[in-house]
Amino acid sequence: MPHHLSSPRPLIPRKLLQRRPAVVACAAVAVLAAAAILLLAAPTTEVPSRALLAGGSLPSRPREEPHAAAAERFAESSSLPPAEAPPPSLKATFSTRITPSPSMFFEPASSPVENFDDRSMEEPEHPDIKENSPKESAPFLQEPMSSDSTSSSDVSSDRVLPPDPEQIPLWSTAADEDLIYAKKEIASAPLVSGHPDLYAPLFRNVSIFKRSYELMEGLLKVYIYHDGAKPIFHSPYLKGIYASEGWFMKLIEGDQSFVVRDPNRAHLFYLPYSSRQLEHNLYVPGSNTLEPLSIFVKNYVDMISAKFPYWNRTKGTDHFFVACHDWGPYTTKLHDELRKNAIKALCNADLSEGVFIRGRDVSLPETFVRSPRKPLGGIGGKPALQRSILAFFAGQMHGRVRPILLRHWGGKDDAYMRIYSRLPRRITRRMNYVQHMKSTKYCICPMGYEVNSPRIVEAIYYECVPVIIADNFVLPFDDVLDWSTFSLVVPERDVPRLKEILLEIPESRYVAMQSNVRKVQRHFLWHPKPVKYDIFHMILHSVWFSRVNQVLQVQ
Repeated sequence: MPHHLSSPRPLIPRKLLQRRPAVVACAAVAVLAAAAILLLAAPTTEVPSRALLAGGSLPSRPREEPHAAAAERFAESSSLPPAEAPPPSLKATFSTRITPSPSMFFEPASSPVENFDDRSMEEPEHPDIKENSPKESAPFLQEPMSSDSTSSSDVSSDRVLPPDPEQIPLWSTAADEDLIYAKKEIASAPLVSGHPDLYAPLFRNVSIFKRSYELMEGLLKVYIYHDGAKPIFHSPYLKGIYASEGWFMKLIEGDQSFVVRDPNRAHLFYLPYSSRQLEHNLYVPGSNTLEPLSIFVKNYVDMISAKFPYWNRTKGTDHFFVACHDWGPYTTKLHDELRKNAIKALCNADLSEGVFIRGRDVSLPETFVRSPRKPLGGIGGKPALQRSILAFFAGQMHGRVRPILLRHWGGKDDAYMRIYSRLPRRITRRMNYVQHMKSTKYCICPMGYEVNSPRIVEAIYYECVPVIIADNFVLPFDDVLDWSTFSLVVPERDVPRLKEILLEIPESRYVAMQSNVRKVQRHFLWHPKPVKYDIFHMILHSVWFSRVNQVLQVQ
């Protein structure tokens, strides 16, 4: 908690003191909300500046480049310096500075969740503090779809949001021309077959993905805002169930291929804050409100838009953040442009909440990392024909789905269905949690408090076919991957029929799905040094692909 300057205290009536718990909670929320403004103070950053919208004329529009120029930049991109410094002439004109301020918070201790590891992928016990009451579950939206994996088609689909004319940039840049060029190139992608690194059946359209990925490698430039003090900013946390946001932050901030120092060259702008650190540092236990977190995020974006012209140019459509905490979506609700326009990479990709926007936002895989030094430790499992357990789940009984799952399938003397709340000691003495997953055909992945679950990626790590039970959930990398080829989606209403559904699957289809799980695994692996097509590049590609499809040209 922040330190307070000593000052004379007024006398407090005795009756007020008797309400001490309520007073303390309210005071804590008020103090944290005020502290959020001060915590936004950041290290000095020198960046070329354009005239802000308030109190000045708009910058003159640059001459619009033909697409040939964008193509030339793509062809020569490999020779560009990885992080080019701003031109001296522009640098000299920039005078706005924010002096650094020490963080008002101590370095956070590890939360109990990250210290707890019984090998059963448990989520933390978060109170239900959503601003709106949960909506009734809608019919499941991720029914398997047929996919022509080799034919080229237009980029537009049910997974691409039509551009909003109200989000036309205030002025055009060379980066916009790059994106328009990329959009046309992707739409006319050449047919791909027999690619050694991309297994076509895993993708909705492997030709479009390959061409988009190539253009990302050749064109994409990302600017990272330096503003913001630790531990909420620039402090990647690499362990536990929220590790995805930390690993992405660590790898993008150490990148030398996509990141640039000159924001005028950027196609995307990264907001480097941690939703896990927001919860750990700003949430007041027992307050049952996210207001301090939401106020903090709103003040940060307001500061960015006042200090730099880049947010205002596009109303935030070329900005993105990455948040794996369950509360990540809800902390955006006080800033309309952040919530509606920015690209939100979220583990909690729930369509029913009205925050995640399919076609613009990105479903972030939730990966549980036990050892940051060995993120790939323990992956793999038994071959398909040596897996003796039909279905397995063990975990806490929170959320709306798990109690139903346990009621129908838990505690039964059934060799096929191994469903538990907690693995009994008599069982763990013979086979622990991970060994169960490595020996199971279908790993059950029901939602917890929210639709996302780290068990989905965990199942892929242990080469077990994921069975996903979470209505309204947009699956990770849904923009490019065809999940029906390596997973099974079961609507919540069909939990009573789960065993019947699994037994009806032909053995040949199961073997094919399990083989595809092994093939898709490479797209969900964290590497200390990123490799092509790994989870870091897949997340970045989804953000890039969203931005390409949303780009609009100045009229």
